[in-house]
Amino acid sequence: MATFSQPTIESGSDMVQDFLCSTCEEKKLEESADYYCESCVKFFCRKCIDLHSQLYTQHSPHGRGDMKKWPVAKKMEDFLLKCDVHKEENNEMFCEDHSQLCCNKCAILNHRYFFLSHLS
Repeated sequence: MATFSQPTIESGSDMVQDFLCSTCEEKKLEESADYYCESCVKFFCRKCIDLHSQLYTQHSPHGRGDMKKWPVAKKMEDFLLKCDVHKEENNEMFCEDHSQLCCNKCAILNHRYFFLSHLS
């Protein structure tokens, strides 16, 4: 699973996707990833991608210029699913009246139930 740099989420409004190199992370190093390989489902820094490319010549890793092909990091996904008001709750519904994601608590308190649709 992709590891997401913790300060990126906790620092506030400027959210930048900062993935860590899978190989360096195994060595307890925090090196920012510059490539993602769909075949391996791993991230690589500039140093590690060279060896990967030598070993796996048929793989086509995607660089930062092609991040739309990178997966969403699990921590980012979790962060996006959390309710802004009730931090411990996940957003599970969409209010069509307000065009807004909401958790069960918000749905009961602020939204009419028949205008809600479940996300899953």
